[in-house]
Amino acid sequence: MSKKPNLILFGIDSLRRDHMSLYGYHRLTTPHIDRFAQYGAVFENHFSPHIPTTPGYASMLTGLDSFGTDVVALRHQGGLGGNAVTLAEILKSEGYVTACVGFTGNVAARGFDHYLDYEGWRKDDTGRCPKADNLNQVALPLLERLAAGDQPFFLFLRHMDPHTPYLPPAPFDRLFYGGNEKDPDHRSLDEVFRFKPFAEFFKGWFPEGVTDSAYIDAQYDGAVAYLDASVQALFNRSDDLGISGNTLFVITSDHGETLNEHECYYDHHGLYDSNLTTPLIFRFQGRVPEGQRYSAYSYTKDITPTILDLLNVHTDIAFDGRSLAPLFAGGQVTSDDEFYITECTWMRKHGWRTPEWKLIVALEPDFHGKPRVELYDLVRDPEELVNVADARADIVTELERRLNEFVRLREAAVGRTNPIYTNTDWHGLGTGPFTSSEAAYEALGIRYKR
Repeated sequence: MSKKPNLILFGIDSLRRDHMSLYGYHRLTTPHIDRFAQYGAVFENHFSPHIPTTPGYASMLTGLDSFGTDVVALRHQGGLGGNAVTLAEILKSEGYVTACVGFTGNVAARGFDHYLDYEGWRKDDTGRCPKADNLNQVALPLLERLAAGDQPFFLFLRHMDPHTPYLPPAPFDRLFYGGNEKDPDHRSLDEVFRFKPFAEFFKGWFPEGVTDSAYIDAQYDGAVAYLDASVQALFNRSDDLGISGNTLFVITSDHGETLNEHECYYDHHGLYDSNLTTPLIFRFQGRVPEGQRYSAYSYTKDITPTILDLLNVHTDIAFDGRSLAPLFAGGQVTSDDEFYITECTWMRKHGWRTPEWKLIVALEPDFHGKPRVELYDLVRDPEELVNVADARADIVTELERRLNEFVRLREAAVGRTNPIYTNTDWHGLGTGPFTSSEAAYEALGIRYKR
């Protein structure tokens, strides 16, 4: 009997799909992934509804939403909620060897036989951060060992490019920028440096004297291109080892990234589409059609059910997500283009998104001093620049009704209160909810870990 198929899951932290050439970005940032995706299927409307990393990966690796995982906050305390079972635990019970790189300490990092870490944060002697190379130094030998074994394997790779700090090595640092980033006439970073909670963090990794936000944006794009080139080494090694034909490859992200937009300044907080929109690619010879692009909405909670379906692994778990695999056989999946969104990174908010509208409701004052309710017309204002909550109170009322009804139904289904309501110490300060934007501004902050 031939060995069961392997699984390699690429979790590329902070990768927003609209900065990938695969999704039409004007810069050629992902040529290797673009070519790789020609032999697989691309989902064009994939979203990560629960940001940032901790709830994003919890949903991805369980097939559950935030009500099912009970995880909404970056600084989550405790384990997964209810009877959540992770993808690694399921596949381990099916005889798979399970291994992860760069994922220790995460609430969803359960069920792996092997945990390997790498340096994914600090600068090297050149002042750059070769995160993807550091991952490859660990992952490639591990891949060889797994491929040589008799058992099928699940390898989860948590890439830290293009997560901050955006410091890709040469030549990627100048790939998309040819100007003078230290020109004193540039003023586009003035507000960024005045934002006290992040100011010291940026001073820790922005090149000294930089004044142009276009340069920092180009570093993000350079980090995407660097990641793309480094991922190709994993594709090549899989080919060399002769395992590509019997391996399901999945490429996705836990959340996107906000650059110098929405006053969120080079981070992944705020429920704007820059953070919610992520890539999703499946490639599996003989099971996933080549060169297909699907417009159906998909979500992080759909990834585990789809993987299990493609691997012919059957469970009695009642996932919140649904398998997308019927699409690969010419079938259909249930339409699901409205969804609930949450964020507990540096603010505690939730909302409701439809193809036409985005409602964001703050559950306590945020450190940007934004209004409690934001409403965006995604058709006329896809960049979410104009808050029309006051002008369209009727839409706010209707979307709040849908949001509250969804919360009521999900709370009843899981037998727990919505975790966005109960995680009042989401910031880890022990103070509970902020009562003013000023208090949040003074209390919150991040520094660069040198």
